[in-house]
Amino acid sequence: MRASNIIVAALVALAVPGAAYAAPTAVAPTAEQQAMVARMDALLNSLHPVYGKIEVPSARAVLDLGNDYYFLPAVEAKRVLTEGWGNPPDAVTDVLGIVFPKGKTFVDDTWGAVVTFKNLGYVADDDAESTDYDQILADSRSGEEELNESRKAAGFAAQHLVGWAQPPSYDKQSHSLIWARQIHFGDQPVDVLNYDVRLLGRSGVLSLNMIASMPQLAEIREAARQLAAKAAFDPGARYADFNPSTDKSADYGIAGLVAAGVGVAAAKKLGMLGLILAFGKKFIVLVLALGAGVAGWIRKRFSRAREEI
Repeated sequence: MRASNIIVAALVALAVPGAAYAAPTAVAPTAEQQAMVARMDALLNSLHPVYGKIEVPSARAVLDLGNDYYFLPAVEAKRVLTEGWGNPPDAVTDVLGIVFPKGKTFVDDTWGAVVTFKNLGYVADDDAESTDYDQILADSRSGEEELNESRKAAGFAAQHLVGWAQPPSYDKQSHSLIWARQIHFGDQPVDVLNYDVRLLGRSGVLSLNMIASMPQLAEIREAARQLAAKAAFDPGARYADFNPSTDKSADYGIAGLVAAGVGVAAAKKLGMLGLILAFGKKFIVLVLALGAGVAGWIRKRFSRAREEI
């Protein structure tokens, strides 16, 4: 079925929140809804999925996706994040691409993994076991009021960090850091799941930021494990290739990466000025990108509506 038919059905269902799903012809879509259908249809038809081995030159890394996933390069990924999921353009400037499961698109009840890379230098992992991640979470919450004022001014719903959906954990063998947050937006009935996978390399950190909804936690946990295994730094760019005599080192460790992932307030509480300067407004990216995650509830309705047709 064409995307336009799926979206029409979803828009009809959304017209009466909480109501049973009606046949797509039960209520005629408004002109505004028809315009949205046309935009989403045009966006879907303009995308060019790429399979197989995907090089990420700026990270000196490769994503070996095979036929299980596909990749949308930077330009198309940014269009999905802005035109499809409603993020502001200046919040996605560092995005290198986005990964989706085969057979799924941004209008489906699925996840998308936003790919970015930060040239932070070598991040030491000595503090991985000693970091108080619950304190970082509390510090992040302390900045919610200020964050929500700016979000409301920009026309976005207020957000509340409910807690860890999965507490941070670090694997010393693969040099990978994962954590997941449960976030509530406005009056949305389903909370957003933001699942982070960070892979440490010789000169920086490759990020696979998975955007989904809380009911998908078990699915995303397994998908994250599989996707992380498909990412690898090139020879010479791996964590083990670090040369302390010549290479730049970051002035923060695992605690800093988690603080950067959950917000500026946490980094300020930890006194990490260097981290704030390094990330700048990109602290906002992983927060505002979650605004797109609200579309997870809408995408679920797309999927349900399609099943009803």
